Amino acid sequence: MIEAMKKILMTAFLVLVIPSLHAQDINDALRYAQTDLNGTARFRSMSGAFGALGGDLSSLNINPAGSVVFANSQVGFTISSYNTANKSNYFGTNTSDSRNSFDINQGGVVLAFNNYDKKSNWKKFALALNYENNRNLDNALFSAGTNPLNSVDNYFLSYANGVSLGTLNNYYFDELYYNEQQAYLGYNSYIIDPSTNSSTNTTYYTNIATGGNYYQENKIRTKGYNGKLNFNFATQYTDQWSFGLNLNSHFIDYRQSSSFFETNDNPKYPTGSTVDVVHFYNDLYTYGNGFSFQLGTIYKVTKQFRVGFSYESPTWYRLNDELTQRVTTSGYGLNSSQNNTQYGTIVTDPNTTMIFQPYSLKSPSKTNYSFAYIFGKKGLLSLDLSRKDYSKTMYKPKSDFPTTNSILANSLTVSNEVRLGGEYKIKNVSLRGGYRWEGSPYKDKNIMSDLNGYSCGFGYNFGSIKLDVSYSNSKREYNQQFFSQGLTDAAKIKSVNNNISLTMLFEL
Repeated sequence: MIEAMKKILMTAFLVLVIPSLHAQDINDALRYAQTDLNGTARFRSMSGAFGALGGDLSSLNINPAGSVVFANSQVGFTISSYNTANKSNYFGTNTSDSRNSFDINQGGVVLAFNNYDKKSNWKKFALALNYENNRNLDNALFSAGTNPLNSVDNYFLSYANGVSLGTLNNYYFDELYYNEQQAYLGYNSYIIDPSTNSSTNTTYYTNIATGGNYYQENKIRTKGYNGKLNFNFATQYTDQWSFGLNLNSHFIDYRQSSSFFETNDNPKYPTGSTVDVVHFYNDLYTYGNGFSFQLGTIYKVTKQFRVGFSYESPTWYRLNDELTQRVTTSGYGLNSSQNNTQYGTIVTDPNTTMIFQPYSLKSPSKTNYSFAYIFGKKGLLSLDLSRKDYSKTMYKPKSDFPTTNSILANSLTVSNEVRLGGEYKIKNVSLRGGYRWEGSPYKDKNIMSDLNGYSCGFGYNFGSIKLDVSYSNSKREYNQQFFSQGLTDAAKIKSVNNNISLTMLFEL
């Protein structure tokens, strides 16, 4: 390689880039399209089966008609402890990691008003404001193993081939599109080299020795939330019908720090550079907001039996990404002061935070059918059935994401969900339990399995104050690719989520 072709990396500063090629993929879309079972302790202990019940602040997230079921005005908040444990298998090597977090994940108030005009069929109405952490994004993954075939060089080659050498030599990192930036990192870290020294060259070869058996580690740490604020109105018509509307504001704040490591002891090339150690670091920050609305109704078929229906619109997100990357490589002949028999290290750090052009994400709509039977003052059983078509998830503007949107449409499918909950009262004590099943959003369930979860809890009514405690558990398996292209081998992850929540409610 001609050393003069290597550019001096930039000093630290913050820049704005408007790329025509984006790095968003199917995993990013699902991160914000999927939701967890979150909310009050009573809601969680019954696995969220509240669509035909109402009378709980978190039930508004299922059916906005539920606020008018409150007998009186209330205010409440919930604190939760989250634990996520992940077991990974990558080419036969088992590893594990876990993450614990603590959060005030719910808070809200409902104001219930009776209509004392006996001639009116509109018996009651309610106003409510409720915030919930729709999805806790704190997580930790660690995968390691020996890949018998593929190296990280495939990642950089997949972006570099087609990019001219003149582009990599004549432009700074912040002036490049995303695919060119990845080629730049691979080129300046000596992982790849051009096939010819011509500025028009668009093909590249690897400096990582062939032979397979690449030991690889991938560590991912994430932190953040997908929050949702309900502005709710509901009313009761006669003694049978309740109707409700939610206007929802969504908030996303997500940080991901990933570290990929690869090494091999394959024989080095007799001439030219040979890279045998690679560290690739990526720090992503995504933030933004969104809007959705919900409509719902509850009908009392008899005094004991209720049915409910609700519709949640797509959520229209407006998101921003900030990305910082750097690569450290070690090997033979990596700078001009060394010959090919000397070992050295190169740090390729643009010291640049890339601020990408804002983009939109539309998550799919959701319908919910609910049934509940009330056993007087002793207890109840409730069933919710939900449907969500993840293939309708879409990035916008469409012209910037044709390939990604095609993958979303062809890889994802309808996910059905079943939530079953029950409650039994013994004087001031309420005993609760629930079960939840959620289908995979993928057509191929080998990519992500169905989710199974159960929950339990209890509550105590002190009169004007109520205390509820819940425990919930859910399990799911999925494949975690290290990169979206080039090196696409995946680790098999078995994820177990445990949650303990405590809710305090106060009558107003």
